[in-house]
Amino acid sequence: MKTICTTCPYCGVGCGVLANVDDAGTVKIKGHPTHPANLGRLCSKGSALGETFDPEGRLLAPQIGTRSAGWDEALDLVADRFSQTIAEHGPDSVAFYVSGQLLTEDYYVANKLMKGYIGSANIDTNSRLCMASTVAGHKRAFGTDTVPGVYEDLEEADLIVLVGSNLAWCHPVLYQRIVAAKKARPQMKVVNIDPRRTATCDIADLHLPLAPGSDVALFNRLLSEIHQQGCVDSAFVGAHVEGFEDALNAASGEDASATGLNHHDLTTFLNWWIGTEKTVTVFSQGVNQSQQGTDKVNAILNCHLATGRIGKPGCGPFSVTGQPNAMGGREVGGLANMLACHLDIENETHRDVVQGFWKSPTMPEQAGLKAVDLFEAVGRGEIKALWIMCTNPVVSLPDADKVKAAIEGCDFVVVSDLSADTDTAKIADVVLPATGWGEKDGTVTNSERMISRQRAILPPAGQARHDWDIMSDVGRRMGWADAFAYSAPADIFREYAELSGLASALNRDFDISGLQSLSDAEFEALEPTRWPITANAPKGSQRMFADGQFFTPSSRGRMLAVHQNATTKAYGETLRLNTGRIRDQWHTMTRTAKSPRLSTHMAEPYLEIHPDDAKNNGIRDADLVRVQSAEGEAVLRALITDRVQKGVPFAPIHWTSEYASDGRISTVVPSVTDPVSGQPDSKAARVTVSPMSPAWYGFAVSQKGLTPNASYWATARHSRGWRAELAGMDAPQDWQAYARDLFDLQDAEITSVIDAERGVVRIAFHENGCVIAALFCSPEPVSVSRSWAAGRMGDETSSSILAGRPGADQPDPGAIVCACFNVGVNTIIDAIVQKDLISVDQIGIALEAGSNCGSCRPELAALLVNGRTRLAAE
Repeated sequence: MKTICTTCPYCGVGCGVLANVDDAGTVKIKGHPTHPANLGRLCSKGSALGETFDPEGRLLAPQIGTRSAGWDEALDLVADRFSQTIAEHGPDSVAFYVSGQLLTEDYYVANKLMKGYIGSANIDTNSRLCMASTVAGHKRAFGTDTVPGVYEDLEEADLIVLVGSNLAWCHPVLYQRIVAAKKARPQMKVVNIDPRRTATCDIADLHLPLAPGSDVALFNRLLSEIHQQGCVDSAFVGAHVEGFEDALNAASGEDASATGLNHHDLTTFLNWWIGTEKTVTVFSQGVNQSQQGTDKVNAILNCHLATGRIGKPGCGPFSVTGQPNAMGGREVGGLANMLACHLDIENETHRDVVQGFWKSPTMPEQAGLKAVDLFEAVGRGEIKALWIMCTNPVVSLPDADKVKAAIEGCDFVVVSDLSADTDTAKIADVVLPATGWGEKDGTVTNSERMISRQRAILPPAGQARHDWDIMSDVGRRMGWADAFAYSAPADIFREYAELSGLASALNRDFDISGLQSLSDAEFEALEPTRWPITANAPKGSQRMFADGQFFTPSSRGRMLAVHQNATTKAYGETLRLNTGRIRDQWHTMTRTAKSPRLSTHMAEPYLEIHPDDAKNNGIRDADLVRVQSAEGEAVLRALITDRVQKGVPFAPIHWTSEYASDGRISTVVPSVTDPVSGQPDSKAARVTVSPMSPAWYGFAVSQKGLTPNASYWATARHSRGWRAELAGMDAPQDWQAYARDLFDLQDAEITSVIDAERGVVRIAFHENGCVIAALFCSPEPVSVSRSWAAGRMGDETSSSILAGRPGADQPDPGAIVCACFNVGVNTIIDAIVQKDLISVDQIGIALEAGSNCGSCRPELAALLVNGRTRLAAE
């Protein structure tokens, strides 16, 4: 057994991981107890990382068209086609689309190749969908894309304001740090600002369910009230801030009624914020993913600049990133409008410094195409060669069907990924097998500027190669051998660190020049360190702007005059669709879907819809519904709840055509972007919803896999195989024949109960005396104990499988609530009642549920109320 210290590949918290690997290659995961980001904590996704090394679906060799090829043939083709396209149509006829899941060294080589050698800025990243508005807001206010605070501020604050951030599900470890701090200091207050009542509300002293998109109106009202109550830090503003009067004038004219908040809640928030010096305002995708995202960011920053609450312990604005290396990508110029080390592509001096350092033949003078614009250019035929790395834009970008058509029509498309089965890889001309987490080696930077090492746990699968190595090889084949003669990630890191020192001399914030002379052994042993890292601060730095000096020409922070736009008005006959993430899945599920326990909590795409909207549209709970817009359509399971506001349904972003028939919610989202940042508005699509009204619903479970053949389907792994939700517009004439095709079991023994008149069908397949598959169908959504039925696969043949639920002598755990320990709702409620449990902590002691990542604690609290109610009734 060997232990490897590495970093989690999911959200931007950047948790340290200890991976224990035995001689058979089995990986056991636990949190790194001394990593400063998580101090041993992991969320459900991080805890399940050891379950995601399943080789099924891995691309093991380069693929040209539908055939396997050698690396030389594949890379010669890539280099030749890109070179030919550039020669015939110019450098702007090619583009790269990269990813916040790449390591910093991969990112650096991609930007050097495209900007310094190909000579185009047409390289953008899926971080454009995540954090671009924060980048733009930071640059407008601070002069650079600088996150001022550190995670310790969350524990030192007296007031934490969460804005558009379901921290409990999307950044669970940070959420648990706040939970622990609040338990230690009960006087700490938390405000959660979100149109939805999310799991994060469990810790909130105040939930502000503001009207969607009205953040600017709220924070302008706060700025105006700061002034009215005489709480402006005049000394700080006078010495260190510009633009105050214009920002205040804009804020004073704002109508706070746009927020839709009642007077009491609004006044409470204003008084708490103004009266609490140690205030941290945490914001994430609910702020960024908006047509007005950059203005929202600056509205928040304005309040902190006006009060001088920045650069000090326990206070400041804090952007938390959604991807593991979104920050690292920003550092190396991963966005189309940036250069490496936070230098500006439109600044001649900056361009000259980078070009001189790289000794490159060219350098673009203007920003390249941002993500949405880039794929529109692909669709128009202006981009003729496209390389997509470690991301799945056919699922993640807005107006996804249009993006898919654009890629299909492009002359030459290369995809580097772990699998050839993603929606994007399926339509590429060349697919290159890249290494993934557990095989990669390099660095990532988390939301608090902490650089951590990601280390290889297992050797690369098949012929997979690192992304930096693939790109370097192509660069050499295109004629730039010396510039891309890297032999290891440490070579790239040292070069990048040296360049950062030149950037620092140009009044940029990013500086890791203190690491430019690291030996290979020192790079291998590099401990988590927060930049800037210089000769004078070799162990890294804490908060930025403690001295009141910013990176603008005047060295002052800038306040911006921003105004609420009109997008919060009612949509009339249509609904305003909100999208986001769920607890146990990640992006487009290429890794998390491999873990059976991560699919137990939410096993299919769904739509949270308010009871009034459901009633008005003829939708019942668990119905399948069509969600339609001018751009496209998705089919989701209805979850009727007052957690969402009337008129504002919510759907998760994760499902792809690999796991659901019509679950790509991005197909209904229009390609509307923030005019400053270019970030798409993913939370304001105009949609209609209507019942799908299938003739039959089904639930299938199998030990060996299945091939859905239905109008609607959604598949997921379980601990003993696969499960699927099904529905059809027409009932099969022969249900047994349908089931045999579904499971590809033409000769297996069958037991069945088929009531043709009622439309109720129950079929089980047996092999060697064991249950290997079962199908349950009815005219209504199927009432089956899904976790129990899945758990019967491989059991000795029993007629009870056709009942779809356990007998009186068998426990039914119910739907899984705690994914870390696989604890179901029925088990939890029974324990509450039988053991007279009175707290979530007691549930953890009794069942372990909620004792690991804590993401399920809000649900446990709700179940505690239900269980206590049942106990009182008894």
